[in-house]
Amino acid sequence: MPAATSREVVDHLLRLTANGPTEEMADVFSEDAVFEMPFLPPGAPQQEAGREAFRAHLRGAVGLQEFDSVDNVHIHETADPEVVVAEHRLHGRVVATGKRFAFDIVMIARVRGGLIIWSRTYSNPLDGAIAFDMVHDLLAGLTAA
Repeated sequence: MPAATSREVVDHLLRLTANGPTEEMADVFSEDAVFEMPFLPPGAPQQEAGREAFRAHLRGAVGLQEFDSVDNVHIHETADPEVVVAEHRLHGRVVATGKRFAFDIVMIARVRGGLIIWSRTYSNPLDGAIAFDMVHDLLAGLTAA
């Protein structure tokens, strides 16, 4: 049976994300997957490489935030059959405050053998700072740079 296409793999990840964060999301990534998030706020740690590091990240996120839907999904195939670009909006809430959020996200993913081996995710750092009441920390990080 042939491996799922890049589009199918990313679509599956987004369906899992809609009810996450959940450790099953890590199963869509290769053992040595690389994660890039260029627009993280100052001081935020970069995601470590690898499926199990991502699984640990997801496990830690369970008590911080809950996702309840993903919409406005547009998956764009590229000239490279391994690479897709996925645009989507992630809806959820911050557990500690109950504050609702909606993050617009663009993810570029390279899929090989039915697993994501590399992803680069872009979202607006202001959305995260607002959702988690960290605007002051973001501004302090920007002025210290």
